[in-house]
Amino acid sequence: MQIKRLSNQDADALLMLLREEDTENLSSFSGLIDDKLRDFVMSLISRKDFTGKKGSLVKLPLFDSKFKNLYLIGLGKKEKCDINLIRDSLTWGFRKIGRERNKTACVLLKNLNKYKELALALGEAAGLCAYVFDKYKTKDEHYEPFALEEIFSDAYDEKEISIGEKLAAAQIFSRELINEPGCVIWPSVLASKAEEVAKKYNLECEVWDEEKLKAERMGGVLAVGSGSKNPPRFIHLAYKPQRAVKKIAFVGKGITFDSGGLDIKPENFMTTMKGDKTGACNVLAIIKAVAELKLNVEVHGFMSVAENMPSGSAYRPDDIITARNGKTIEINNTDAEGRLVLADALCVASEIKPDAIIDMATLTGACMVALGKWRAGLFSNDDELANKFLDSSTRRGELLWRLPVEDDNIAETLKSPYADLVNCAQRYGGAIFAALFLKEFVGKDIAWAHMDIAGPDFKDKEYGVYSKGASAFGVRTCLDYLMSL
Repeated sequence: MQIKRLSNQDADALLMLLREEDTENLSSFSGLIDDKLRDFVMSLISRKDFTGKKGSLVKLPLFDSKFKNLYLIGLGKKEKCDINLIRDSLTWGFRKIGRERNKTACVLLKNLNKYKELALALGEAAGLCAYVFDKYKTKDEHYEPFALEEIFSDAYDEKEISIGEKLAAAQIFSRELINEPGCVIWPSVLASKAEEVAKKYNLECEVWDEEKLKAERMGGVLAVGSGSKNPPRFIHLAYKPQRAVKKIAFVGKGITFDSGGLDIKPENFMTTMKGDKTGACNVLAIIKAVAELKLNVEVHGFMSVAENMPSGSAYRPDDIITARNGKTIEINNTDAEGRLVLADALCVASEIKPDAIIDMATLTGACMVALGKWRAGLFSNDDELANKFLDSSTRRGELLWRLPVEDDNIAETLKSPYADLVNCAQRYGGAIFAALFLKEFVGKDIAWAHMDIAGPDFKDKEYGVYSKGASAFGVRTCLDYLMSL
């Protein structure tokens, strides 16, 4: 899809986003629409057919106009309108326009030009609006592909739009990988995808197979992957520009399918567990986008990848394993596997002594219970890092909420009578327990943030910039953070 500067062209669709206050006179659009069209829109407003109420949409055919169809979307009260609502509304509008066989669209945003990052949000919306995962659906003679090909806007800024498009492309790249089922992507396949990215963007890449994992003392990854016929992998990608201002490490949980292992999940909790590789897929997408954006930050991506399956060779409750840093872990629950593969990866990431480590994982149902399905949990040992991430999440509309990573009572439950740690304890405070567990494997004096993205990871239906299925939540936030350094 191409975004171009608005001139005086005809188009199949005209899209206008109006706050309630904008409906008073439409003076902002003087010179952009002719008097006849302005009077027509004002007549709709005067009859209360359109009031600018948040979430409202009116579509009408136009006659004797250079536009074939008119789309009006309400943004609600001016005081409550922000760039995230605008981005979501643009995505919704473009999605409607493209599905209703419009190939070209003009979007008028002059009334919103005081909002920061308007052009960037336009690029994000255009990049995200058309995505659906339907590659395995048979297309019959009635199938109509997404039609929108060109967007013309008065909010044109080539550089900002390009950044927005790259952020959107990164999120879609991750979604495509996450949405693939376990019969298509298993550990060695994801490792091959990483190698392809590394080759295309001239990145450093190292993949450890099961023999190398044993030699490197990666006890958590090996244990989790022991029950599957598809052996685990550990992936390290590195982007190293000259004169980098910072060195940042991203760590991703990559469980290509999570059955729960011997502590097997109920069937209604096992569906969508192809999405348990989201953290690793997000890390791969982030480092790919960093190379495209040519950021002046050294970025390392560490991905621990395994398939958690039950079998005669699977790890068991009561087993004691040894992580890379020598700490021993008693297994209380084989379905608390993500923290085990992350433990090894956090050790390796700490060894390169980065300025900060950020890990992402669909880690706990407890975080989803606490925060719902639309917001992720953020844990950090560093206030400055946490605040930067909260700022980035606000700009990109990916909601985070900071949760505590200091709790002496919960920390007591990490202790095992037989090993240094247990991997699972009581039900309550489960997300905090998991974060405290991960903290045990982060190097001393390294700023660290952990994003528990289990809640917003998978969408049951479309809304805003999200399509049904994998959301790849966190990709744009992490890229925003890197761009802010």
